[in-house]
Amino acid sequence: MSIDVLYGTESGNAEMAAEEIAAAVADARSLDLQDLDPDDLSASTVYLVLCSTYGDGELPASAQPFVDGLQAQKPDLTGVRYAIFGLGDSSYAESYSLGGNRLAECLDALGAERFGDFGRHDASSSEDLVASAIAWARAVLADAAVAAA
Repeated sequence: MSIDVLYGTESGNAEMAAEEIAAAVADARSLDLQDLDPDDLSASTVYLVLCSTYGDGELPASAQPFVDGLQAQKPDLTGVRYAIFGLGDSSYAESYSLGGNRLAECLDALGAERFGDFGRHDASSSEDLVASAIAWARAVLADAAVAAA
């Protein structure tokens, strides 16, 4: 099973967490969404997607071109499996983790299949981002392995 840890970031936190997940999980690599074309998505790869939220709930700068590409190209993502982890700050209740939500909505609308729990990290909590992201990744990958068996 090939694993790509994709990230959309504004300040670098999602990138840092994605790189730590890739280092902690065998056969995984991290990729910035801005370097990925929607046609690059493959049913033979499992995607772990980390996405921060910017401003009033917008996508971060490195995720926006990928989402623009999804909306323009409208690829058939049937068979593509992904899990998602949103980053945000719950002190901004109306926009908390909306970047991840928006990215997931785009993937779902094109037929991709989400698996595992929707992970979230609250920047206003005392939880460590990297530890939370790695624990989430291990849990969703275990769920995916059980489902595939």
